[in-house]
Parts: sequence; structure tokens; C-alpha cells
Amino acid sequence: MAARLWRLCNLLMAAFFGLAAAVQVNDPDAGLWTVVYLVPAALTLLVSINPSITDNGVWRNLCDLHSAGCVVGTIALACSLFAYAQGNIFHEEEGRELFGLVIITIWMSLCRSSAKSPLGGARLVAAVVVALFPFVSWLYIYVNKDVRESWPTHCKTVI
Repeated sequence: MAARLWRLCNLLMAAFFGLAAAVQVNDPDAGLWTVVYLVPAALTLLVSINPSITDNGVWRNLCDLHSAGCVVGTIALACSLFAYAQGNIFHEEEGRELFGLVIITIWMSLCRSSAKSPLGGARLVAAVVVALFPFVSWLYIYVNKDVRESWPTHCKTVI
């Protein structure tokens, strides 16, 4: 049961990362963010198909490299937000980008740690919560139009 749930969570996250890449089409820096989301989409899709792929050296190296880049991006965006944010960080494009990087980093960490031992207990619960969070957030943002009012035009036209 836990193994099936883990695979399902990875499939959900692969779908989320793929959708996140798809909505970048009209973003000014779409190329960067499409790659940022497509790499974890591919890695998590592979985990959903074959969870033991996390033992593969190429998979682990790509995961580590991408996670390191996401951590650097998270720090840079957090510094920018700290210096320039004027309100709710979800209303700032950098805030939404920051949360995307945090989700990627957390998910890649969960995938990476699944190679050492199968996910169960608290880690499996964390995986379910993290897998559902992006979809619940998107639903909340879609339902509450006032959240989207301050967004740049390129963000409003995708949803």
C-alpha cells in the first residue's frame, strides 16, 4: 500500500511539474523556468514508473545538481524578496517562483532519501501533503480572483 501511494504521489508531482512548465509559455523568462520544472517532472515520472531508479548514479547526480541549483535560486529570490517585497509574497512573482523552487527542493529530497529506505510513516505523510499542496494552492488561487488582481498580465492570462 505504501509503495503504491508513493508511486501515485510521484505521478501527481510529475503532473504538477509538467503543468508548471506548461504555464511558463508567456513568462518573460520562460526558457529558464520551463527547464527548472521539466527536470523534476522527468525525474519524478521515472520514480513513479520505477522507484528503484533513485539508486541509479545518473539519476542521483542529476537530482543533486538540480537541487543545488534550486537551493541557490531559493536563496537569491529570498534575498530579493526580503529587500524589495511590498506585501504578500504570493502577490510578487518572485514569491511564487520561490515557492516553486522550495517545492522542487523538498520533493527531490524526498525522492533522494527514498533510495536509502522505503518511505513510510511520517515521510509518506509528508509526501502526500507536499504532493497535494500545489494542486490545493492552484485551486485556491483559481477560486479567489482577488489573489490574482495584482499579478502581471502574463500571469493572469495563463490560468
